[in-house]
Amino acid sequence: QVQLVESGGGLVQAGGSLRLSCVASGRTFSAYAMAWFRQGPGKEREFVAAISRSGGTNYAASAQGRFTISRDKPKNTVYLQMNSLKPEDTAVYYCAVGNLVRVTADEYNYWGQGTQVTVSS
Repeated sequence: QVQLVESGGGLVQAGGSLRLSCVASGRTFSAYAMAWFRQGPGKEREFVAAISRSGGTNYAASAQGRFTISRDKPKNTVYLQMNSLKPEDTAVYYCAVGNLVRVTADEYNYWGQGTQVTVSS
């Protein structure tokens, strides 16, 4: 059974940093793209960042320059380093796995339960 488990969320002041982790189990994901999405209060789920099986990355404009996605293939883990956090980054952050790097949620096959990130002003 495929399972994605996120961790690392929490409460942080504006300007601070957090590092999210997502551990995948149930199969080997080295041949797949992994991504982070987020859903803020009253908002739709939106793309944040993704990394391909070869290490290529793609970022939303809101994340470019502040967030860094990386992966550890032997550990089946993807990370999201978030710096210079803003109150508008407050959301539940979800890890996802899909065949290719895409920015739409429908393109991803597996999802975690999410981890809450709250940025105070």
